[in-house]
Amino acid sequence: MAHASWMGHPRSRHTTQSALSLIFLSLWFGLPAGSYAAGPLPGGGQFVAGTGSINGNAGWLTINQTSSRGVIDWNSFSIGGGNHVNFNNGTGATLNRVTGASPSSILGTLTATGSVYLINPQGIVIGSGGVIATNGRFVASTLDTDNAAFMAGGPLTLSGNSTASVINLGKIASSGGDVFLIARNEVDNFGSIGAPKGTAELAAGKTVLLQDSSGSRQVFVQTGSGGTVLNGGTIEAAQISLQAADGNVFALAGNHDVLRATGTATRDGHVWLVADTGTVALDNPVRATNADGSGGTVDTAAGTLTVSPSAAAVLAGIWNIATPAFTIGTSAAAVFTRSLNAGTSINLRTTGAGGQTGDITVASNLRWKHDASLTLGAWHTLTVGKGVKISNQGGGNLTLRADAAGIDNQGSVVNNGIVDWSNSTGTVSALYDMNGAYTPGTLLSNAAWTPAQGSGLTTQITGYELVNSIADLENISQNLAGNYALGRDVDGAGANFTPIGNATTPFTGQFDGMFHAINNVSIVPVVAAGGTLSPSGLFGIIGSMGVVRNLNLTNGELGNAGYNPSTTEAGLLAGINRGHITNVFASGQLSISNYAYLGGLVGENDGLIERSGTDVYVLATESNLAGLVGKNNGTITQSYSTGAVTGVPRPAVPGGLVSANNGTISQSFVTGPISRDPITDPHPGAIAAVNFGTVTADNYWNVQTTGTTNGGGAPAANGLTTAQMSNPASFVGWDFGPNGVWVMPPGWTHPVLRWQLATGNLPAQ
Repeated sequence: MAHASWMGHPRSRHTTQSALSLIFLSLWFGLPAGSYAAGPLPGGGQFVAGTGSINGNAGWLTINQTSSRGVIDWNSFSIGGGNHVNFNNGTGATLNRVTGASPSSILGTLTATGSVYLINPQGIVIGSGGVIATNGRFVASTLDTDNAAFMAGGPLTLSGNSTASVINLGKIASSGGDVFLIARNEVDNFGSIGAPKGTAELAAGKTVLLQDSSGSRQVFVQTGSGGTVLNGGTIEAAQISLQAADGNVFALAGNHDVLRATGTATRDGHVWLVADTGTVALDNPVRATNADGSGGTVDTAAGTLTVSPSAAAVLAGIWNIATPAFTIGTSAAAVFTRSLNAGTSINLRTTGAGGQTGDITVASNLRWKHDASLTLGAWHTLTVGKGVKISNQGGGNLTLRADAAGIDNQGSVVNNGIVDWSNSTGTVSALYDMNGAYTPGTLLSNAAWTPAQGSGLTTQITGYELVNSIADLENISQNLAGNYALGRDVDGAGANFTPIGNATTPFTGQFDGMFHAINNVSIVPVVAAGGTLSPSGLFGIIGSMGVVRNLNLTNGELGNAGYNPSTTEAGLLAGINRGHITNVFASGQLSISNYAYLGGLVGENDGLIERSGTDVYVLATESNLAGLVGKNNGTITQSYSTGAVTGVPRPAVPGGLVSANNGTISQSFVTGPISRDPITDPHPGAIAAVNFGTVTADNYWNVQTTGTTNGGGAPAANGLTTAQMSNPASFVGWDFGPNGVWVMPPGWTHPVLRWQLATGNLPAQ
């Protein structure tokens, strides 16, 4: 092909569009460009599926399709300059297959009321004067598909061995649908492509799946071909994808944002640049915005990523990068800094694919002033070079992570440089494998830093050991003052877990679940000296300096210990909390009668519990039991319980949220059924069974599902019906705003915490 000689030099491509037209038409087609000035129209066409007619005159061809879908086989399909082809196919679709030996050249105009598919294994080029305008999809492909599959209207598999290309030098626009350019060998765009309500996707592969999706990309390379996708023109669509799998993706330099994803009401603004084992060369600005003006997403997956330090930038909400290994040198640092200062958060993760180290090396300074955040997640080890400085003067966060896959590979964080957050209100987290190492280097923090409300953070710059397994979780007991973070979801099925921390040595460190989950953990109660039970839960006792945050504890269980009743405490998360619990949700069951105070989350709270919830079935016969906390001597705020609480006969004292309250409970709610001896107490307390503390007037409960009209310290008027519980206006003083603590998902019968929605951790209704 004419451009083969400069394929390896994407930054030197300054050939004009008109010159490209001449090159492609004269060399690629083997004919003088002038010979196409006014000549051809599609010829030899006949419907082989569906119904319709083909009518033409000088310079015009009209296809009137009377069926919703149709397939036409053509001997040739080209449109000369000044000529016009119109598909009158309603809102339907027409597949046009060229069976002859000539490539398709579109130098005139093609219009359609619906969708048009053009398949030509000999190649397709839209010249600089060519115009494609459809209301539905436009698909140009050198790969073929099955007529029956097309007529059925479902997903299409396109495949073939053609070495010809699909090239656009003109204008392609779909006012209501998508634009797909697909080839085995190469897809080039040096013109303009517009799909304001759909996706614009360029793909190179041997086998390609094309499907319908209202909210994401629709073209997927299933078998690679080592092909190339090259964009040197402009693409503007709701979402954009350039995909070459094992080939190369080139986004060439320009004087404007040549890739611009704008989003719609149903599609976020999203750009994909995919060459998993090939090269993505980013030489120009890429912009992704949602329909509401907020930043969209750019996903880049590449065997090798190269960037132009002078022109490249990503202007979006977040830029996700996946690549086997990466060194942030001067070029990448310039592009990263430009993007971060524009408000784009960057999430770089290495995969270690292809036998590479999976390491990240920061070899050049990174300094930005925006609130955007930078996450560097190395498959193995992350190193900041000697003398290299990473700094922020805004609200940006920095995450330096080793062992990004959470597989206990001894990944380390080695800082030989400087991390300067002395003028930042953001945070710095360094996460390393429990069997790896942490070299802090020079760390400069902001003396005026204060943690965000409800974050549970105690330090601005924190190093965490990663917990990737139940064995790692058990190893916390070897250093109860350490800082730990879940590196992945952990499954405890089949393991009997001993609580972390006790009365002699409570847990006094930080445990950040990073919004991961500990699933199916079965907790074994601890028998203290003299045969009495110790406080039991995932944590036996959380000390006054201890923090547990950002955790989902799902399908947990603490069973009957088989010992005589004692005066101790149990909960799925902790027996006793004297510290700070925030952003934690627990589900499962407690079915025991050996504890004086039993709570779905915590047996006894002497500290702070906030923005937390439970869906735990709590059953006991001789306990003070409740859905969230058995006994509260501290503070509970912005929390809830939806699980059933059953305590019979009379020695049991069940409460919906708390059994015995001596502290403060505010802005919390209960929906789970509460069962108690109907003779001695037919109306158990919803918020607290026994209240000697403070239950503020902004606590609520569902009178229909709890089965009680007793607010347990809350005003009687705060007992709501299910319909009222579904209405945010019922919760006076609660913040359901865009940045508020609470949210009411559509169709839900009660509020949930915003962090649960934001992290995709919504509990079951």
